[in-house]
Amino acid sequence: SLIYNDKSQQAWGLIILLISKAAGHTASVPEMDQDRSVGVLHSQRALAEVTEMIRSSQLIHQGVINLQSMDNAGNDLSGDSDMVFGNKIALLGGDYLLAHASKQIASLRNQDLNMLMTSAYRDLAESAFIGESDDQNNPLPSKPNTPARTNTPECTLQELDFGDVRDNMEPMLIDGVMGHPEKEWSLRHVLGGGSLLGKSCHGALMLAGHPDELQKQGYLFGKHMSLAWQASIELQPFLLNQLPLGNTFSLVSAPVLFHLEYDPSVYEFIEQGKISIEDVDYAALHQEIIQGPGLEKTRNLQKKHSMAAMNVLDRFPTTDAQTALQNIILAMQQL
Repeated sequence: SLIYNDKSQQAWGLIILLISKAAGHTASVPEMDQDRSVGVLHSQRALAEVTEMIRSSQLIHQGVINLQSMDNAGNDLSGDSDMVFGNKIALLGGDYLLAHASKQIASLRNQDLNMLMTSAYRDLAESAFIGESDDQNNPLPSKPNTPARTNTPECTLQELDFGDVRDNMEPMLIDGVMGHPEKEWSLRHVLGGGSLLGKSCHGALMLAGHPDELQKQGYLFGKHMSLAWQASIELQPFLLNQLPLGNTFSLVSAPVLFHLEYDPSVYEFIEQGKISIEDVDYAALHQEIIQGPGLEKTRNLQKKHSMAAMNVLDRFPTTDAQTALQNIILAMQQL
C-alpha cells in the first residue's frame, strides 16, 4: 500500500488480482498464460503491476510545486535549487513509471486492452483540468450558482459514469455537473481514480476471455469500489468535533460540496484560497460543516457505492477471493 500525504492509498493491484481470481478464466486462454498455483493469469498479474505504476506516477506528479519567479514581496524564487531539484525528480520519476507502464501494456499484445488503458490515461489527464484551482493548481469547488437546495434528488448511478469508454476524439459533456455536489464530486473522482481501477478490472476480465457484459461489470465494480473508498477517506477529518491544529482537508471533498449546496454563503471561506488554499480558515470551515447535513449525505454516498460494488460481486461464484473483496468493502464502512 502506497503512503501519500500521510494516508494509506488503496492497494489497486490487490483489488485487480482478487477480482481476476473471483471471476476465473475461460478455456480460450492460452496454456502459457495460466498460473494454476495461484489462479491468476500472468497477463493479469502484469496488468495489476501496471495499474500500481500508473497510480503511483499520478501521485508523484501531484507533488510537483508551481514555482513562481517572484513572491509577493518581489523576491526572486527561481534560484531555489532544492525546490527546482525536487520538481525535476517528481517529474522524471512520474514520467518513468508512466512510460514503463505503457511499455508493459504494449508487451501484452492486446489492442483492445491497450485502447482501454489509454482511455484511463486520458481520464487522469482530464481530471487535472476540472473547475477552478489556486495558483498551485490545487482544486477548488465550483461557486454555488443556485439557492440552497435541501431536497436535491440523488443521482442515478448511470448519470455518474463519466469515465465510461468513449471515442478518444469525443469530448466529455459535463453540462449541469459543476455546482451539483454529487455530480461534481463523481466527475472529479471517477476521472481521477475510479476510471483507472474500473478499466483495470475490466481489462483483467478481458484477458480472461469473459464476455463483454461481464467485462462491463468488472468496470462498474472497480469504479464503485474506488468511489466508496474515496467517500470513506473524506469523512475522516470531520469525525472529530475540532480539527487538530495544522490539519487540513480537501476543499473538493464530498462533505464540503454537500455543505456548499446547503449553505452557499460558506463559499466565503473558499474564496480566501483563490491564491493559495493555505489561506483558507480550515478550522472555521470545519465547524460549519460538522453542523450541517454534509456528513450524513457523504455517508449515504459511501453506502450507495458500496452496495453497487457488492451487487456486482453477487454475479461471481462464492470463493475466497469474492469473500475477501466483500470483506474489504465492509471494512471501508468501518473507517
